[in-house]
Amino acid sequence: MDKHDGSDNNKKVGVLIGGSGLIGGGILHYFKTMNGGEFDLLAPNSKRLSLRDPDDIQLYLKRHTPDFIINTAITAIDSNPLLTYETNYRGTVNLARAAIDLGIPYIHFSSAAVMPTGDNLTEDEQLSLTPELANYPKSKLLAELALQEMHRRLGLDYTNIRLAVVYGEHDHKIQGFQRMLFALADQTMPFLFTNQQALHSYSNAKKVPFFVHHVLKHRQEFGGRTVHFVDPNPVSLSQLILTIKSYLVLKRPREIFLPYPLARFGADCMVALTRMLRRIGIESKMPPELMFLENFYQTQTLSAAKLRQSSFVDPNPQATIFTELPMLIQYYLTRWEDLNLLVPEDKIFFDPNKRAEIFLNKPEQILASLGDDVVRPFLDTCTWPRGGVVDSEVEDKERQNMI
Repeated sequence: MDKHDGSDNNKKVGVLIGGSGLIGGGILHYFKTMNGGEFDLLAPNSKRLSLRDPDDIQLYLKRHTPDFIINTAITAIDSNPLLTYETNYRGTVNLARAAIDLGIPYIHFSSAAVMPTGDNLTEDEQLSLTPELANYPKSKLLAELALQEMHRRLGLDYTNIRLAVVYGEHDHKIQGFQRMLFALADQTMPFLFTNQQALHSYSNAKKVPFFVHHVLKHRQEFGGRTVHFVDPNPVSLSQLILTIKSYLVLKRPREIFLPYPLARFGADCMVALTRMLRRIGIESKMPPELMFLENFYQTQTLSAAKLRQSSFVDPNPQATIFTELPMLIQYYLTRWEDLNLLVPEDKIFFDPNKRAEIFLNKPEQILASLGDDVVRPFLDTCTWPRGGVVDSEVEDKERQNMI
């Protein structure tokens, strides 16, 4: 058994599952750069440790014997039942079993998808476990219920961190908040698919690592508990959409609230159309978030009272989805344009030096400038131009400066 894989014995070493995602990636970066050397994280990818394979979990954790486990891994919300069950539920339970055997804390990330609609919902409120639940909320709810039972019966030291709508940079998937932003930027939202009353809670991805660090250092306070990690003030979905529209100076969506029955009818028609297209060999897919279309018209806000009354101190209490919008818009629109997922009418919107315009319309200018570019040193290891004829006086001065 290789205890901590040779790491510094003074550090507590943890295993992070899901380190390539928005939440997991932020936690990994924080613990590698900002935690003062108290902790170290191992973050195996799915090829080294698959949550679907119990043998992978056993071998990896027996080899490294960590001091704590953090699980941020999830499947896509439209994944098939087997993948969803094995990853979101069975994988969670097996990690918890390993944590019990090792006698270490287990930090689990869950979702507001396990909760009903309503205002100021507390941590104790959950959906009823029924066959009719969609795969994603059913699997996350099963995982929460299993952790509660394992804590009660087996003494599992766990903390369940429940997130709402997550916002933050560096998410490589178009999902959740990013899906809405993409629909607005791509001009595929003609009307407001919500109403004036719908409010939702949001979770700031940048703050999550600070909370995880605090939870690990205060196990007596947070052990065996579920905590909503959400911004204190809920957000009006219509206000958020119109604010993004204003930032992007868009004509759509028009300020018309589409009634839910009409929105549902339109979504059902689109689902039928995509099925028909697939049958004739045309690849098409509806956004998976449409399974939660009804939630766009209903309020679901999570109580932040337990978080506010805890010993955790918000590192940036002024930050909200609205204060972060300019940065988020700049980051995601630039990324999507670079990937050709968006083709704006003004192709140089994020290119003030007109490099893209020259590339598109005057490529010969780029080749003509090659000589000037390559003559100058690139790595700063050479102090005079390379190749060609160099003025002897300049060369002599450069040589003298080097001596």
